[in-house]
Amino acid sequence: MEFMNRLPMSLRALVLFAGLFFASVTGANAFTIQEVTSPGGIKAWLVEEHAIPLLAMNYSFRGGTERDPAGKEGVSEFLTGMMDEGAGEMLSAEFQKKRDELAFRMSFDAGTDFFEGGFQTLTRNRDAATDLLKLVVTAPRFDAEPLERVRQQYLLNVKETDQDPSSMAWQAWIEDILPGDPYSRRDGGTEATITAITADDLHAAHRRIFNRDTLQVSVVGDISAKELGPLLDKVFGTLPEEAPEQPELPEAKPVMGPKVKIIDRDMPQSVIVFGTDGIKRDDPDFIPAFVMSEILGSGGLTSRLSEEIREKRGLTYGVSYGLSPMGRVGLYTGSLQTKNESAGEALDAAREVIRKYAEEGPSQQDLDDAKTFLTGSYALRFSSNAAIANQLLGIQQQNLGIDYVEKRNSLVGAVTLDQVKAQAKRLLHPDRLIVTVVGQPQGVK
Repeated sequence: MEFMNRLPMSLRALVLFAGLFFASVTGANAFTIQEVTSPGGIKAWLVEEHAIPLLAMNYSFRGGTERDPAGKEGVSEFLTGMMDEGAGEMLSAEFQKKRDELAFRMSFDAGTDFFEGGFQTLTRNRDAATDLLKLVVTAPRFDAEPLERVRQQYLLNVKETDQDPSSMAWQAWIEDILPGDPYSRRDGGTEATITAITADDLHAAHRRIFNRDTLQVSVVGDISAKELGPLLDKVFGTLPEEAPEQPELPEAKPVMGPKVKIIDRDMPQSVIVFGTDGIKRDDPDFIPAFVMSEILGSGGLTSRLSEEIREKRGLTYGVSYGLSPMGRVGLYTGSLQTKNESAGEALDAAREVIRKYAEEGPSQQDLDDAKTFLTGSYALRFSSNAAIANQLLGIQQQNLGIDYVEKRNSLVGAVTLDQVKAQAKRLLHPDRLIVTVVGQPQGVK
């Protein structure tokens, strides 16, 4: 509460309002999703909720860090840090002062496949706040002083990432399973690439990313469909119709193991990352595979891997293993941390649990428990305006359809034991794991 008390009153109200929408929602399908088309042809999904004077909007453009030019890796991430450093005729300090006066929130994120934006404002400030958002989206400034200041922040991030054992393990693992693919490059760049990025590079990244052709928008809160249409045109309507022409990237091709890489680092624990190829989100058997994965390694402390490695043997505080669908590839990824002297035992135990599960699958009780949890917890993903907007945007990005929220639990509920066992046999291959270990592990074979 001390943090809340230091905030300006208007911003404090925004923080409080952001978490209140859940009080009026009793389930994941307790709201209506409308598809709105603006007069200028921009489409968005809308959930109206007028009880609270707050608007949340999430939006994205296709083409994230995988599209960073060679030698300019990290430019998309760099762009996220520059989007509030002035826009239009407003320099950085003036823009940020006005943003704080209006108490709106704005954020940007560069993922591998999508560049995303988030925006929240109180209804009374909506017109003025979206005026500023339009400037940011259409005319960001990349002036020398803020550019160098932000560059230093990202150079520090690069150094910290390069020294972080978990980041080291994941980066080495992705380079081994997808060698040479844009997915395996460093999303945040390197010291050399961040140092080389110029204002012209940021402008080029902005032109590449921000276009109406790949725009997807979700809006939740105190606005009607009639009001939303003109707002969409105001914020996004002057963006280019299409992005500059770019070559299509082929499907990524995972390397098959077994392979083990050990990165020596003087520390008491080993970080272990492991995995194989998986499936993409559009696979027709994704839901049965998702349920199968939940029981094996995605279900927290109740998963098979956690029960064996954490609860029975006490080798780790946590272990996970789950599906990682991406735009051009599907992977099956896992990780754990353990003492160096127990690294071999923990990895062998993981392989054995995966092997046994692939052969036998779960019990009917395991399946029933997983389905009860997955369907019962789904509503928790919709805990605020911003959370709902984020969920709806993800559904759009994955092309799951506007009715997915309504039918998702029935899809999970319909999964059979035979389907789960079939997916376990199909996707689990402990004999071809790609493994990366950072530390000084003992007994790793």
